[in-house]
Amino acid sequence: MSRAKGKAPLLALDSAQEQAAQQILKRFLAERFELQLGSFEAQELLDLFARDIAPYFYNKAILDVQAHLKDRFESIESDLWALEKS
Repeated sequence: MSRAKGKAPLLALDSAQEQAAQQILKRFLAERFELQLGSFEAQELLDLFARDIAPYFYNKAILDVQAHLKDRFESIESDLWALEKS
């Protein structure tokens, strides 16, 4: 199955977070699509997200933080220039 592919997930959850995520997936699929997943299937789906989808969100978050920090550093630099004595 997916764990045998050898590609480790970029992000890992602790046990409580993983169980909560499984329950969210099970509930969503049951309510939305009338699919009943067992724990094994929910874990496989969670592994898929962690391995193949989460990196997109992770990388987007890193880019967002970089842009935010760049703006903040430019603002700090501007403030420091304003404090400089002539």
